[in-house]
Amino acid sequence: MTGTPPAADRVDATVRSRAGWKTVLRHDVPSSLVVFLVAVPLSLGIALASGAPIVAGVVAAVVGGIVAGALGGSRLQVSGPAAGLTVVMAETIAEFGWAVTCAITVCAGTLQILFGLSRVARAALAIAPAIVHGMLGGIGVTLVLGQLHVVLGGAPQSSAVDNLAELPGQLVGHHDAAAVVGLVTIAVLLLWPRLPGPFPRIPAPLAAITLVTIGSVLAGASVERVDLPTDLLDIGFLPELPSVGWFDFGLAVVTIALIASVETLLSAVAVDRMHTGPRANLNRELVGQGAANITSGALGGLPVTGVIVRSSTNVAAGARTRVSAVLHGVWVLLFTVALAGLVQSIPLAALAGLLTYVGAKLVNVRTIRTVRGHGDLSLYFATLLGVVVIDLLTGVLVGVALSLALMLRRTMWSGIHVVDQGEQRRIVIEGVLTFLSVPRLSAVLGAIPPERTVRLELVVDYLDHAAFECLSEWQHAYERAGGAVVIDEIGHPWYGNGRSSSPTVRRQEATRVPPRWLAPWSEWMAKEQGVVIPEQRHRPLHRGTSEFQWRTAPLVKDTLMRLASGQSPHTLFITCSDARLVPNMITTSGPGDLFTVRNIGNFVPVDGGRNTDVDPSVGAAVEYAVAVLKVREIVVCGHSSCGAMHALLTGDGAGLPTLRRWLRHGESTLRRSRETAPVRLGGSPPPAQVDVLALHNVLEQLERLRSDPLVAEAERAGELTLTGMYFDVGAAQVYLLDGDTGVFQPAGVKAG
Repeated sequence: MTGTPPAADRVDATVRSRAGWKTVLRHDVPSSLVVFLVAVPLSLGIALASGAPIVAGVVAAVVGGIVAGALGGSRLQVSGPAAGLTVVMAETIAEFGWAVTCAITVCAGTLQILFGLSRVARAALAIAPAIVHGMLGGIGVTLVLGQLHVVLGGAPQSSAVDNLAELPGQLVGHHDAAAVVGLVTIAVLLLWPRLPGPFPRIPAPLAAITLVTIGSVLAGASVERVDLPTDLLDIGFLPELPSVGWFDFGLAVVTIALIASVETLLSAVAVDRMHTGPRANLNRELVGQGAANITSGALGGLPVTGVIVRSSTNVAAGARTRVSAVLHGVWVLLFTVALAGLVQSIPLAALAGLLTYVGAKLVNVRTIRTVRGHGDLSLYFATLLGVVVIDLLTGVLVGVALSLALMLRRTMWSGIHVVDQGEQRRIVIEGVLTFLSVPRLSAVLGAIPPERTVRLELVVDYLDHAAFECLSEWQHAYERAGGAVVIDEIGHPWYGNGRSSSPTVRRQEATRVPPRWLAPWSEWMAKEQGVVIPEQRHRPLHRGTSEFQWRTAPLVKDTLMRLASGQSPHTLFITCSDARLVPNMITTSGPGDLFTVRNIGNFVPVDGGRNTDVDPSVGAAVEYAVAVLKVREIVVCGHSSCGAMHALLTGDGAGLPTLRRWLRHGESTLRRSRETAPVRLGGSPPPAQVDVLALHNVLEQLERLRSDPLVAEAERAGELTLTGMYFDVGAAQVYLLDGDTGVFQPAGVKAG
């Protein structure tokens, strides 16, 4: 029994298997064909630009598709030879030769597997995006400068600087048929996506290479063409280790492993943003890429990385599983083996034109604008120039060094500033405050005139010992000289802990403190005893208004300016005068939202104006809100532990004649509670009788509102909704009346 699954499970597995094959046939096979058509010309062109045997690009494309596609952690990423490594590979091949370069690729793949097994893949993402984009831009510029010489019928120089220096002479020199082939290729690549009809569905690289190849053959053009071995399956050599120069060999291994890993990981993250399927396992992706590079190097292929051009094509073509990437590698193998003669008809100038186009696209104007918006334009261009002028690894290291310098500068300068000037100085300190900031902090504090009131706002994520000593010594010295210092610490109490001799070295997850606009005065002012301005020590309202002017007024000024000429609230909110109930807080509303009426017991003594003995204030507010303001909702909100309900139940308040007269408006609520069943709060009535009475009171006041002709007419016309609300103070829970069941249900709980 244990070895045979139940019949139902076998049927379910069969159904899933059939559904999987349907997905492969319907989505993955067509997608793999599209990616294959893009991959073939790119692989040949990258091999040409790297100075490797042309067949090395084909081997890398096949291995990248089959091995990395099957073993990697990204389901839709497609791997193969990448333009990002052309510069490094050209330098490596020139220094070591092709056989040793293959050994470097094998060792780099082994290092990538170690990266993946040690689970450090995400650490590569710590590199600033501006550095990565600058690296790609530098590669693009280097590609363009080198391949333009091939397009124009010449030969590339040994460095990007030399290519740039020789380019004017190449432009004005003699041009043969190769130049025509290269320029026509670039023209087709630019114009093809803009053609009407079904033509743009064919990948532009495939269309350009095919058309130019056919045209050059028909015209009998005398140009250099792709040279492939007679038997592609017989590479004829194995990777070789160097006899000398082991340090340079190891440096090349690390360089290629790091660049290939970073490019692969960034491509995988970008692919994840293009689809809604399972996310990539980045560590597994590195293991898969490492296995592919070991295989590619052993077979005489170029290094393999995840390639964003092929991967985005794969996603756009509708791929659903990793089968698409694997099949694309199979199609590349079958095409080049079965149709090697066609491949050998491709002009090298056409591949150079393709690479010039690809390189130009790596310098993305939209990306440069994004980098500029984040203030990292200098980082981008420093990396780009380093890659172009020196080499790729040095360029990246230059970018990393500059990013660290910029981070230190921002830490030292950007977090300390004077917000305003006047009799009272206000200094705001934000971010991380460490010893690096002490020189700037001392300069700002030292410039404050003596005998003033200084408000020092600390909105810091961390405060180290040196910064604490600087602040503390300055405060004591300034106060001894006759000045007043208010330390306003917002967030974690780094400075407060230091003053109480209990400094912390990390942020502690203690009881969460609510923002000041939600916390009572007593809570947030208690933290500042000893630093309160003397004339406000016993006047909390004055301190609250000062807090509003310092912190809240700048945030709401624009909103209040728009409301200055009139109001248009959406809700009339009738509730109790109890100080624990804050309407705007429990409804998450702001200025202009609520037209609020508050009285003891949230009573609604309205009778349509027939009884002159009834207090007219609530009736006047209802009338104005409905007839003039055209509110769309009236809310009656009661609450737990209500003093008015307690007085109704116990008869308290005999010594308060005005209060006793007002509580007569609750006598009908008291009768209602005695004559009807208790109102349920959630699943059952509340345990306290005073809270049961508060729920009945909400229902009673809603009925009184409906007795008003103006309210009744608006409700019948569908222009007004009446809502019952109850707030449990101790639980911080809002309940809303369900009109169909008469039960108060907790707000914020999803049905079902």
